[in-house]
Parts: sequence; structure tokens; C-alpha cells
Amino acid sequence: MITGSLINASPLQLAGNGTPRALRCRVLQSPLAGVSDRIFRGLVRRWAPDALLFTEMVNATSLELGFGLQKVEELASEAGPIGVQLFDHRPAAMAEAARRAEAAGAFLIDINMGCPVKKIAKKGGGSGLIRDPELAARIVDTVAAAVAIPVTVKTRLGWCGSDLAPVAWCRQLEAAGAQLLTLHGRSREQGFKGQADWGAIAAVKAELTIPVIANGDVNSPEDALRCLAETGADGVMVGRGTMGAPWLVGQLDAALSGQAIPPTPSPAEKLALAAEQLRALVAAKGDHGLLIARKHMGWTCNGFSGAPQLRHALMRAPTPAVALALLDRAAGQLGKFGAAAQA
Repeated sequence: MITGSLINASPLQLAGNGTPRALRCRVLQSPLAGVSDRIFRGLVRRWAPDALLFTEMVNATSLELGFGLQKVEELASEAGPIGVQLFDHRPAAMAEAARRAEAAGAFLIDINMGCPVKKIAKKGGGSGLIRDPELAARIVDTVAAAVAIPVTVKTRLGWCGSDLAPVAWCRQLEAAGAQLLTLHGRSREQGFKGQADWGAIAAVKAELTIPVIANGDVNSPEDALRCLAETGADGVMVGRGTMGAPWLVGQLDAALSGQAIPPTPSPAEKLALAAEQLRALVAAKGDHGLLIARKHMGWTCNGFSGAPQLRHALMRAPTPAVALALLDRAAGQLGKFGAAAQA
């Protein structure tokens, strides 16, 4: 196992267009649609107070029409750096959305050029911009000119295996004004299948002067250490691995910094976390909060005796009260098992 710090302990500096920013933590939490809301980010903060977190991805067109404002407007109430990731194919709309996000307190603006979802890509947003490098560069340039805070890009190696040219593609983004690049080591065609190509990330890092963040297949402290050793990247971004595991960002940060890694919560602590998150979602969104919480409870409630049965029951709980009672009963059963093991 690789041990010790593999990253520069000094903050990662991003100049911006007049408003510089410094990243003290070199582990980033990826924007996750339907997951990385304010409540989830608050949980991640407990283990990673300095990490750059993101709102859920924001559609510039929707923001222009008055939808999705809450994702941006709630930033002012949060501690720690929060980035806003935008997607669209229209430079002017992206610039206006960036200005709104900056006014709301965004730490930086990230432009999504990697989302593989068909309904986004086919309209020229997300990974669709990989097929139109000139438009992609124009969007970066326009957004960077519209705001004072740093503008970054998250993208992939290319569209498909037959036309991958990640170094040339990423050089264009840097030349357009991107001040940091997060590179997912897969093509759009791969989606989330197959193995991330960390070697391709290393090739890009060797050619760019801006910071490069490695993304893809980083799901444990050991993964993060190996990824930085192989890519030479300036940090890592973790996404789906944090679903049901908000402590992971803090564990990765500790590993990369050469610090003691915080323990994974015990089964009882996971149940308490699931109950807390459910209560917070219901308080914020009413009964609809239960629908949102179901997926989180399904991810969090695992790794202990009776977990599959509990998840099955939680997915069918008709009210928040029933779900909380199920979690409380499961916690009681864990307590009995623990007492019996000690006897």
C-alpha cells in the first residue's frame, strides 16, 4: 500500500479574473444530480470542512426561466467553499447564469463538458460539447469574461474510443481560459462502464500548466493514493462513491495529507445518520422529503446483519414516521446483538 502524503501541502491557488481562490483541500466532491443538495453537503462537511463541494448541476436555460434558483440562492447560508456547475450550449446564457451564481456566493464556476446523459448531450450540453470544440472554447471564454471568480471545466477523455485526443482537447480548454480542469478517465461512450484510464489523465497533466484533478474509480483512500501516484494530478474528485458515504471525502483528504484516516461509521452510526438526513429532508421539503430520502437510506443502510430486509421495508414506508420507526427498531436490534456479543 502507498503511504504518506502525495500532494503539495500548500493551498492550490486559482487566480480568477480578479478574485483569487485557494483550495486548502485537494479532494473535490462531484456534483451529483438528485444527491448533492444542501443537506447532503452539510453531512460531507462534518468529515471534510475545507473540501470544495458543488451544488447539483444547474441548467443555465432553466435558471434563465426562473427554475432551479434555490440551488444557487441557498449558497449564502453554507460554510466552506461551494462551487456551482453549469451546463448549456449557449455562451450568453452560461455567462448570465455564472453571474447569478457569483452574486449568490459561488466559490467558483465549473462548466460541465462531461455529463454523458443523452438528453443533455444531444442538445449540445455536457459531453456534447466535446464534439464542438470551437463552441466549447467560446463558452469558457465568455463565462470567464463575465465573472471575477475562477472558471473551471469538468470533462472526459473524448466522445468515443475511435476519436480520443484528450491532450489536444484539454489544451483547447486551457487556452480558452479554464483555470482548473477535472478530467474523468473515460469517454462519453463508456459512460461509467469499464475502467478509468488514469494513464490518459497522466498524459494530460504532463502537458497542461493549469491544475488537473483526476476523476474516475476513486472510491477508497487506497484508490486515491494510487490515482495520484499514477497520474501526478493535483488532486482527486470523488462522485458516486460518496452516495450513502458522506464521510468518504474526509477519508480521502486524510489519506492524501498523510493523516490518520477517520473510521467508517459503525452500523448504529449509519442508522442515526440516515434518520437525521430523513428528518432534515422532511423539514425542508415536507412529505416529498421521504421520496428523496429513500435512495439515501438505501445507500447508507448496508454492511450489517438485517440490512437488506431493512432497506426493503424503508423503500415501502408510506410516511416519514414509519421510516423513522423502522430505523429506530433496527438500531435497537443492533444494540441487542452488541450486548449479546459482549456477554
